[in-house]
Amino acid sequence: MSSQELVTLNVGGKIFTTRSSTLKQFPASRLTRMLDGRDQEFKMVGGQIFVDRDGVLFSFILDFLRTHQLLLPTDFSDYLRLQREAVFYELDPLVDLLNQEHLLQPRPALVEVHFLSRNTQAFFRVFGSCSKTIEMLTGRITVFIEQPSAPTWSSNSFPPQMTLLPLPPQRPSYHDLVFQCGSDSTTDNQTGIRYVSIKPDNRKLANGTNVLGLMIDTLLMEGFHLVSTRTLSSEDKTECYSFERIKKPEALAMNKTLKPETTLMPEQSQKKK
Repeated sequence: MSSQELVTLNVGGKIFTTRSSTLKQFPASRLTRMLDGRDQEFKMVGGQIFVDRDGVLFSFILDFLRTHQLLLPTDFSDYLRLQREAVFYELDPLVDLLNQEHLLQPRPALVEVHFLSRNTQAFFRVFGSCSKTIEMLTGRITVFIEQPSAPTWSSNSFPPQMTLLPLPPQRPSYHDLVFQCGSDSTTDNQTGIRYVSIKPDNRKLANGTNVLGLMIDTLLMEGFHLVSTRTLSSEDKTECYSFERIKKPEALAMNKTLKPETTLMPEQSQKKK
């Protein structure tokens, strides 16, 4: 295979190299016109055809051109954006596949809050089907741990002054986070207290029930709905609160065929004035 049969594309900063025959699978598409030099929007820069579009989504389009099949990851959710790209490239077969209703139906986002209260401590573990939800909660939750202040030459106070050390919740994986609050005994028999704050609320709470209520309020304000509560284990009495959020994409109300925006020339705008 000669180098003339290879084409290198720079799509939004991502580089793709493929055969020209792959890009010409559908003669009526803009990709075919691009290679034939009949579409002036695409320019050759440094031996590469520059395309000012989303490079991540183009990888799925290129896979479709190679296989004539639409195979997407199980956690893929950008159907409308991929449909917009397919419309831009005028790939009607791909547009038809993405028009199937079962693909465009919104998927619910699920969150589970596990809560265990034991003596003077409370333990939380939050699971989310969407990693972005866990990232949002991680950015809002802060755990404050009491620890003695460093002594100064003029400090003779007893007991020692305590300061609060802020720490983020732990992230065992992309889809869960853990933290705890309440009082616990340290190695020197001193009692330390862990407080929890959840933005935008500025309170520092040590009581587990109060923190649970604030966590529920936070999820409700984010559009989640409490769908069930249950006890996971009769031994440790861990409580589970399940939430669900279904948010339809706003773009579903728009026309499926995207029309380019029209801009007025200076002369036309003056006439309208």
